Amino acid sequence: MLRSVGQTRVAGSGEDPRVARLRAAVSRLRRELAGHPAEFGDRGIAEDELAVLAAMAAAGDPEIRRMRRSLLLVAGAVGSVSALSHALLQVRHAVELFAEAAPPVQPAADGPFAPPGADPGRLAGT
Repeated sequence: MLRSVGQTRVAGSGEDPRVARLRAAVSRLRRELAGHPAEFGDRGIAEDELAVLAAMAAAGDPEIRRMRRSLLLVAGAVGSVSALSHALLQVRHAVELFAEAAPPVQPAADGPFAPPGADPGRLAGT
């Protein structure tokens, strides 16, 4: 399995430290959300998406696009609850650790983006 530069396994556990950080951040936000006394309309959405993030962290190989989607839904659901803002920020930072390892998107001659490694000249038909 490829690792991004600067990422090492946690000694003795074989676990990617990004996964450990994601698991801890999601766990904290889930606990704080469960203990928050106020009810709000999107609480169920936040709980469901945090469960998705927790499952991806438990599997050990989260999908970046899915994590970003879940983060967006959680932020939309609990972003206005200031008591949860610090824990939400920790989840965001944990998700961003995975995004740093993603390959950059390259501009294409015939469209705004090309898949990584694509030959722009070939895409433009030249």
